[in-house]
Amino acid sequence: MKKNFLILYLLLFVVFGAFAQQKPKYLFLMIGDGMGLNQINLTEVFLAAQEDRNTVFPLVFSTFPYATFATSYSLSHGVTDSGAGGTALAVGKKTKNGVIGMDSAGTTAYKSIAYVAKEAGLKVGVTTSVSIDHATPAAFYAHQPNRSRYYEIGQDLIKSNFDFFAGSGFLSPDKDSDKKEAPSLFPQFERAGYTLAYGLENYNSVKQSADKIILMNVKGSDKSSLEFAIDQEEGDLNLAQITDAAIESLTKNNNNGFFLMVEGGKIDWSSHANDAATTIREVLDFNESVKRAYAFYEKHPEETLIVITADHETGGIAVGNGGSRLNTKLLANQRVSQGTLSKLISDLRASKKEVSWNEVKGILAENIGLFADVTVSEDEEKALQDIYEKSFVQHETETAKSLYANDEKLASEAIKILNKKGSVSWASGSHSAAYIPVFAIGAGAERFTHKMENTDIPKKLAEAAGWDF
Repeated sequence: MKKNFLILYLLLFVVFGAFAQQKPKYLFLMIGDGMGLNQINLTEVFLAAQEDRNTVFPLVFSTFPYATFATSYSLSHGVTDSGAGGTALAVGKKTKNGVIGMDSAGTTAYKSIAYVAKEAGLKVGVTTSVSIDHATPAAFYAHQPNRSRYYEIGQDLIKSNFDFFAGSGFLSPDKDSDKKEAPSLFPQFERAGYTLAYGLENYNSVKQSADKIILMNVKGSDKSSLEFAIDQEEGDLNLAQITDAAIESLTKNNNNGFFLMVEGGKIDWSSHANDAATTIREVLDFNESVKRAYAFYEKHPEETLIVITADHETGGIAVGNGGSRLNTKLLANQRVSQGTLSKLISDLRASKKEVSWNEVKGILAENIGLFADVTVSEDEEKALQDIYEKSFVQHETETAKSLYANDEKLASEAIKILNKKGSVSWASGSHSAAYIPVFAIGAGAERFTHKMENTDIPKKLAEAAGWDF
């Protein structure tokens, strides 16, 4: 009898010991802006299709042992914006669309999990592939009644005293929300102890001596975002490099751990434009940054927690548009984003007085495969040619506007044809109310299982770390 009790005691000890896991010392919250489950599914189907396989080739984060989904609605709308969506993930409370880190009245500031981590003695990093003052990253350090108050958001960055920031730059560094001239933010950042690094080469030259760092794109680059992954050239700053730099900076002279938020911000942008191939490349780019976090986890498996999620889904994308057979392999013929294709068409028009239809077809064939590796029907060619006639012959302005772009209608229509042939359809050019995916691995990952509210995600992160949130 005593022997049985001893065995039972030992079993209970083992079971409860398993639940009393070590608290994570290193926490990654990685957000694919606009990345719904179908953006992930399309990417995995596309990868398999390149080898003519009727299956999926998983991304690194979709192999994580814990996976679930969460709501995305805001306090004011069934379909959230990135301000309210980012705030939910940062502070664990819902607010109305457009608000950053505050209640719906814009009067009470909420403390984000990043601030809680800082108070717990961890270093904190906030990174993105778009501007550092954009809605999702801003939700982790700023408190503003309107997401468009970019200058004031930049001033909140100083107040945060966080250790590492990275992204393309700042949208309004010298004009306040009333569009009035204001003292530049950059000297203010430096006075607050931040070293400003422009590009990876500059970062590498200052990283050893810098205490706190703001890493931005090289001077003269687009301050609103990094280049789309599909358009990037050698030497362009990318999200994986930013993630590497963040980990390196946050672990330097630090035994207390860190909290790092990484946002793949342009999954949302390409989905707003209904550009499927560019969206795939953005998801793969985000996956590369997750690989960096996962490599860190492999070195510190008992001390690291990685959570992957999204603030919302964009575009209502569907994989399959009528037939049972998927032709996503065709999307590999697209070599540039819709925005770059639009610029190529504009440059062609500006380069000469008369441009033939065959010259335009050559641009489409070279850059997205239409009329070459992708067959175009008579009706589809007529639709494209009608736009060409208005734009190139009659010189009427023909554009297609999305949230972050105003592209040539000819480029938009060509991408639309490729999407259709590649078995992809879209519900809209805006956000949807779809559930957001959640994947987790590491210390405390077992908390991320059942369906949850988006506001539960930071709460469960704090719970795993043992913080009062």
